[in-house]
Amino acid sequence: MIVIDNVGTEASLRSSTGDMLRRIQWTLMLILSVVIYGSHTPLISMCRVDGIISFSSSAVVLLIEVLKLIISLASLLITERKPFDLPVSWKLALPYAFPAILYGVNNNLVVHMQRFMDPSSFQVLSNLKIVSTALLYSIFLGQRLSIRKWLALFLLTVAGVFYSYGGIHDIEKASAATHPYITFQGLLLMLFYCLISGMSAVYTEMTLKTQNIPLNLQNIFLYSFGIVINFLAHLSGNPSSNFLDGFSIWVLMIIVSQAVNGLIMSVVMKHSSNITRLFIISCSMLVNGLLSYMLFQLQLTFLFFLAVVFIGFAVYLFYGFR
Repeated sequence: MIVIDNVGTEASLRSSTGDMLRRIQWTLMLILSVVIYGSHTPLISMCRVDGIISFSSSAVVLLIEVLKLIISLASLLITERKPFDLPVSWKLALPYAFPAILYGVNNNLVVHMQRFMDPSSFQVLSNLKIVSTALLYSIFLGQRLSIRKWLALFLLTVAGVFYSYGGIHDIEKASAATHPYITFQGLLLMLFYCLISGMSAVYTEMTLKTQNIPLNLQNIFLYSFGIVINFLAHLSGNPSSNFLDGFSIWVLMIIVSQAVNGLIMSVVMKHSSNITRLFIISCSMLVNGLLSYMLFQLQLTFLFFLAVVFIGFAVYLFYGFR
């Protein structure tokens, strides 16, 4: 007599279906993040009035942090059965002050560095963040990467350099382009900038993974400090200006999309890694290039397509082998 375990079969089917749904959700989330990253610069360009961006960047960053905090708080109240019984203490919250300060320092460094190099050099050299993040990730999180994976990250860096150097090209402004230059002080600041960028990202991932509390609560801690830091930055920058000067529907889209992307990045760092984040950012260059071509008639150069090939090969090297 043969007995068929229907209960076990149904449980196995439910488990496989659940795994498939989670993979689909994860894939869609990563695709959404790539699109948001890639559309950020075109959205900023859509905000220009007579070639000038009239809104306050510090006000926009502050509102992004506020929106992320509101969404995290609402999600915590909805998803947790007893949200008010969760552990809340300075011991749990204080670690998130460090990355908030680092992010604030880097935001100011970006502006300060423009005095010591041209914008193209900044875009090209800023791709060193991939290397610094990977090195710090390997050191502080104890993740030993194989030679093949280091090669994949090197290809990502090269792809970023190709794209930044001339992946898209504005024919009308080509003659007005400045000659590349960078001072020794600018080079030191760039290395410092890339080091801080990698350190803040890796430290955030390490904190998210080591604390055994809900991600929404961790986000509340992180974004609360972010609001304080960015509020102080806004006051020190232009305290007399109208907070909402230059706002439009495009600015609102930037605030909402960047808030959503910030929440996605916290999920990625909690449940995946900063390496995944680096691949998302690199893939977003392709979206940025295509949107620039479609919306602003910018020319896609040979370097853009070379960057596409390098990114595709990097993804294959890092994730394709089993």
